Amino acid sequence: MNTYNVNDENFVNSTLYQNFIRQNPETGYLKIRAYAASSAIPIDGLKVVVSKVIDNNNVIFFEGYTDSSGIIEKISLPAPILDSNNMNKPGNIVYDLTTTYLPDNVSSKFLIRIYDGIYVIQNINVVPDMKLGGI
Repeated sequence: MNTYNVNDENFVNSTLYQNFIRQNPETGYLKIRAYAASSAIPIDGLKVVVSKVIDNNNVIFFEGYTDSSGIIEKISLPAPILDSNNMNKPGNIVYDLTTTYLPDNVSSKFLIRIYDGIYVIQNINVVPDMKLGGI
């Protein structure tokens, strides 16, 4: 499986990406909130990767780190057009969210549904590795 990044101009101009954007021409938003101790302690520096497998290719849409408040504010992601008929199930697209807490190298994976014009908030509870002194 090849890995591509949407910041790569060659990939953005590829047929693979153009077909994907044709099916997902709108934008949805993702906010990350990373905390420990039941939301009492924000986690600074949590690595966050948002990706999607498209035609057996892993495409990275976002890669970054939480700020000192444990937040990444507004990640823009492609989404399908929202049907205004409220009798239909809203169209969405599922992205893979992988987080890594670097001091302990602890990873978590989530599936995130993104909708046109909707701001999705993903709370991430980080449990740091608590190493105790020897016996």
